[in-house]
Amino acid sequence: MSKELEYFSHKVVRGLMNRRAFLGRATALGVSSVVATGLLSSAAKAAGPMKGGTLKAGYQGGASSDSLDSALWASDAPVGFGRTWAEGLVEVSPSGEVEMRLAESVEASADAKSWNFKIREGVEFHNGKTMTPADVVATIERHSDENSKSGALGIVKGIESVVVDGQNVVISLAEPNADLPYLMADYHLMIMPNGGKDDPAAGIGTGAYKIAENDPGVRHVGAKFENYWDDTRGHADEVEILILNDATARLAALQSGQVHMINRVEPKVADLVKRIPGVELHSVSGRGHYVFIMHVNTAPFDNNDLRMALKYAINRQEMVDKILQGYGSVGNDFPINASYPLFPEGIEQREYDPDKAKFHFKKSGHDGPIVLRTSDVAFPGAVDATQLFQQSAEAAGIQLEIKREPGDGYWSEVWNVKPFSASYWSGRPVQDQMYSTAYLSTADWNDTKFIRPDFDKIIIQARGELDAAKRKEMYREAALLVRDEGGLILPMFNDFLDAVGDKVGGYEDDPNAGLMNDKSLIKAWIKA
Repeated sequence: MSKELEYFSHKVVRGLMNRRAFLGRATALGVSSVVATGLLSSAAKAAGPMKGGTLKAGYQGGASSDSLDSALWASDAPVGFGRTWAEGLVEVSPSGEVEMRLAESVEASADAKSWNFKIREGVEFHNGKTMTPADVVATIERHSDENSKSGALGIVKGIESVVVDGQNVVISLAEPNADLPYLMADYHLMIMPNGGKDDPAAGIGTGAYKIAENDPGVRHVGAKFENYWDDTRGHADEVEILILNDATARLAALQSGQVHMINRVEPKVADLVKRIPGVELHSVSGRGHYVFIMHVNTAPFDNNDLRMALKYAINRQEMVDKILQGYGSVGNDFPINASYPLFPEGIEQREYDPDKAKFHFKKSGHDGPIVLRTSDVAFPGAVDATQLFQQSAEAAGIQLEIKREPGDGYWSEVWNVKPFSASYWSGRPVQDQMYSTAYLSTADWNDTKFIRPDFDKIIIQARGELDAAKRKEMYREAALLVRDEGGLILPMFNDFLDAVGDKVGGYEDDPNAGLMNDKSLIKAWIKA
């Protein structure tokens, strides 16, 4: 029996049999899916990555306004393309560990205030220049500049100094931070020549592919960089991203073979995708969440009673059931779930309560409709979710006026600009990074405009607290401030739903984000 399954597992690896048929054969032989999947994994590792061809992905989350400046990356497509041509010092693995990339090692002082990153030697930029520690220093300096509008600004604000010491970069912090390596894995902090100060949108990195074509909102192409330093990545000769913001068009492109994989499968069609021959649905739970964000510094959302009215006026369980179709879980208006270390347990789950919503709405003194902006690209099912919100709010006497915005330009003209809109976050590996990126007063991506010195103090103190119990209590206090006084409405944590064709080898689920944390084009390959 094992020899027969072994034979068929190698057929799957070579693309001569699809995974579904293999698992069906295993079931018929009385072998569990866990054992059969392990056999497939072993066969794939034994076969090794295959080289050549053009590996293609269909992405939602691209717009004509997308930039090659990593400081400005705000949606899936620029991040997915950016991962092909640029790299950071470290990454976070699917298992949640820090992996070395352009840094060879990381060491901390005993008080976690000084960090030494040893920079890898012999790495070449696409323009032929050798990467040096000075490029790393310049990168951190650029993202520390408020004029850069960097999404990493909240992360690097805690850096007091960064200097070159031989082949090392020494980062000194104003306060201790045991999570600094995780923060440095942020996808905005891509290392560029002179940190990108000369031309931040030049698109020159150290990645597996050089930029061959860049047509924002339409198509991105990368050509294999022959002098790439890491032979475990970049297996295809060429990679291509097609921007397919329409869910139906994206799925059709996968079925027709126009692309090998797609992101953001809509939960309402997930079960149908499972039945498509030659296609596998990948559902990965993690820290991603779908949200409605209010700017707390802008009327009428500067009134906490109005914010509380809207928080009680949303039916979270209904959204999980109808929008996520079970591919996710209920949220509680703070951006942390149980997948995070030191998750603050015991916080009461906020429920849909029209009477409490009416009470707070009346107390707010607001009268008239409230404009809520949404778009298909905000998150899968966002328009339907917004309509559900509208219906549940109406039962509380609150009138939501829905404005459906075009996908192109949503991330530059609506998100973080308009005072009430639908959005999403893929989450971050640790709580400090999530809060530092989106909730610190100094964060450029503070998309609820939550300016609270008391909250900032908690997060900064938690960074240097080595007692896990005390740190956990600090994060609980921070969560309550965001939940009860912030501008975040978080109805649900989503699973990442991607669909992958059976010609793709080396695909590995990653709870950090969809499509292997947007690294599928550099880690996966095309089967022969």
